[in-house]
Amino acid sequence: MQKAIRLYAALIIIACSLIASGFIFLPGNKRVTAGTGGPKFKLIPTKKFIFSSFVDCNMSEVWVADTFRIFPGKYGEDPLWGPSNNLKYGDGRNVDQAFSRKESEFIAPKMPPNVAPGKPGLHGAVWFESIHQDESDPSGKTLFALYHNENYPATLPYNAKTGEGYKNVLWPQGLKGPSSPSAVCRIGIMKSLDGGHSWKNNGIFIEDNQPRLILRPHNTAANFAGGTGDPSAVASGKYLYLFYGEYGYPGVYKAATYDPKTEWRGQCISIARILLSDLDNPAGKAKRWDGTGFNAPFNGAGKPVASIQIPLSAGGGPASSPTGKYYWGPSVSWNTYLNCWVMMMAKAEGPSWKGSSIYISFNKNADLGAGKNSQDWSTPKMVLNVPGHTIWYPSLQPISSEANKTNKYSSLKLGQKARLFFKDMTGKADYISEYFVEFEK
Repeated sequence: MQKAIRLYAALIIIACSLIASGFIFLPGNKRVTAGTGGPKFKLIPTKKFIFSSFVDCNMSEVWVADTFRIFPGKYGEDPLWGPSNNLKYGDGRNVDQAFSRKESEFIAPKMPPNVAPGKPGLHGAVWFESIHQDESDPSGKTLFALYHNENYPATLPYNAKTGEGYKNVLWPQGLKGPSSPSAVCRIGIMKSLDGGHSWKNNGIFIEDNQPRLILRPHNTAANFAGGTGDPSAVASGKYLYLFYGEYGYPGVYKAATYDPKTEWRGQCISIARILLSDLDNPAGKAKRWDGTGFNAPFNGAGKPVASIQIPLSAGGGPASSPTGKYYWGPSVSWNTYLNCWVMMMAKAEGPSWKGSSIYISFNKNADLGAGKNSQDWSTPKMVLNVPGHTIWYPSLQPISSEANKTNKYSSLKLGQKARLFFKDMTGKADYISEYFVEFEK
């Protein structure tokens, strides 16, 4: 009896220590099923790894021959945070070597320059969030980078002839306080023919224009004025499927007729696609899911994945509200062990994407193009909660001992076991890994 009491007391002490340290394991080492008959997964604690270079997005990566190459960082003009040349690449003979590079060992690729407002070309800052490798090139050097792009009325002023750009009227607050502006996000494509050493801008994949931006007095979340951002892209059949966060109004925003429920219905994680053959000239070619198929134009209002939306009854709400809850920042991979797609995502529960938890969802349909297969995602399940912290950009990354140039495991293709990475915005805003995720059928 006394042994049992001592054991029980010891367990309480351990649990209290975990809570005091700020980490609660959900599910911990217990198996969690992602729906009836669905995959199971568990977290396995491991030695903490802190990435040494700057990360502010999904980690994009690719195998080029026998080299594992990663592309963290940010590049370009930014009137709020200042210009950046931190988008760089790091190489390794394996995953661990690439991820363990010192910041000074990363190399800046040749990037297209920003152009002046009103001129065609690259405006604003970019982050590479997903890399598609052209399988028709046996060298593996032909790459397409899906980039997150942020602009303001100062970098992309409204052009009445084209409808592109933004008007600095009733502009919502940004991340640095009442006097700072929100950005508008959109998604573009760059191409490299030399494995990522240099890049050419191919143009915009999808975007939201001025009429769909959510302005004052309704946009008070201090995130985006609208737009599409934080993409993850995977190939299925003859298409590249783009998973992204939707921040625009699903129609024309007017202050007099604004409805938060209408905004909520059009937001959360959405999907668009483009023919692989159109990646060289993507402008205007992509289509968004509209509820029945990929029919909405690249700059039109589509519909998000319904099973991933947080119901209003559960606290779900519009992204422009500081209290609306929604999932964001998808990272999608094909799992060779489960034979299904896996999506990791963060959960916003406050202004400026504040939220302490990571979620996972599954899609068993290898062919995303048939019927409504692309929308067939399981209800998200919590993987980890870190109370008191703000967690961004969760993703699964390959284990070095399992990834190689033959299977090409990366953040887009993984096996039974992977490392969980995320950016912990609390403190030093480190990009870290402290757990493996192991799947069971």
